[in-house]
Amino acid sequence: MAEVIVIGGGLAGLASAAALAGAGHTVRVLESRRFLGGRATSYEIGTGENAETIDNCQHILLRCCVNLLDFYRRLGVEDQITFYRDFIFIEPGGRRSTMRSGLLPAPAHFIESFLSLKFLNFSEKLAVMRGINAIKSQYKTRTDLDKISMLDWLKEQRQPPRVIERFWRQVMVSAISEELDATAAAHGFQVFRLVFLANKNSYEMGVPAVPLGDFYGVDRWKNVGPVEFQLRSPVERIVIEDGTVQSVVARGEELRADQYICALPFDRVAEVAPGLDLDVSGFEYSPITGIHLWFDRPVIDVPQATLLDRTIQWIFNKHEGRAVQLVVSASRSLLDMPRADVIALAIRELEEFLPAARGAKLEKAHVVKEVKAVLSAKPGLESRRPVTRTNVSNLFLAGDWTRSGWPAIMEGAVRSGYLAAEAVAEAVGAPRRFLLPDIA
Repeated sequence: MAEVIVIGGGLAGLASAAALAGAGHTVRVLESRRFLGGRATSYEIGTGENAETIDNCQHILLRCCVNLLDFYRRLGVEDQITFYRDFIFIEPGGRRSTMRSGLLPAPAHFIESFLSLKFLNFSEKLAVMRGINAIKSQYKTRTDLDKISMLDWLKEQRQPPRVIERFWRQVMVSAISEELDATAAAHGFQVFRLVFLANKNSYEMGVPAVPLGDFYGVDRWKNVGPVEFQLRSPVERIVIEDGTVQSVVARGEELRADQYICALPFDRVAEVAPGLDLDVSGFEYSPITGIHLWFDRPVIDVPQATLLDRTIQWIFNKHEGRAVQLVVSASRSLLDMPRADVIALAIRELEEFLPAARGAKLEKAHVVKEVKAVLSAKPGLESRRPVTRTNVSNLFLAGDWTRSGWPAIMEGAVRSGYLAAEAVAEAVGAPRRFLLPDIA
């Protein structure tokens, strides 16, 4: 069995470590920060009695994220995820609609609840159904879907502006973390098909019942395999000679292994391994903003909901409704806004959706702006995402920005880690399959 160094303790690096250690390889993970999980983690705010652990932003998973679920099973935390069958929409004014799987088999399982949605009229529902049928018919036949945006495709299909805003944008932007005009139609097709059409429960949303950081704690790895973690160990350089990695330098110490996986963000790889000559000039980040609000009384009576026609896209119930976590994906409009103004906007919008929020007193608030949240899924980028193998024989890439077969979301990150682990296993003469196929 091989000794492997994984550079980076985000989801991609951790997934590769879990797969390889589970197969008997000895793995050392080098992480620059004091905690694991990368951008999907949690931290403590406040001091003393007021201290509280929060996620940097509410991360969710869907039943169709089979590799992410497999990774959580490896860590033994799958029982700490609560899944919800109701997809709740709330309009300004408070009117609610719910989509849930019904009695019919997929892909017709949403027909009954879809037709009951209050925020679309009948002609708008017919337009959505035409769009869904077009996705089903064009998914495997069109060859230009990576070159055009999802918005361009929707306009090509003559989807009305209100349908685009209230349905397509609402279900896709949060899933892909990018606006429709900056999302390749190929990614839009893929995610919509897997989430809403693949099977009757693939859309179910899983929300961690504990802080995300608890998922990746070192004690979780006891039953995974031989994994060692070196936190606060930023890698300064990958030493490459004659097409082979000789060592990595972390905090002035030279570390050696048989195989190496670089699971750093795309804008960090060139700093530590300029010899790879990766072209990431067209790569851009899409930001996500998380807004945490605590009130003196409950303001929401459902676990989660998506909010229509406003800046805030999703709301999650915390502490029996007395605290909420709000999410805005592709949140470029909020990046330069002062935090006090972001909080004021959030409260103003909440009062439009939730009558109970109108008389509630805000006790505290916290805003997290993840400027470098995910790789933008823009058209034309997929063919430029690098594969896991490099021009260095014992160095492999992992990360949501690599060509994982998914957009740069958590499932994509884990897929990339599994692909890197497969490449390492093959390189040392012990091939294994870790990547699970999509559900459809």
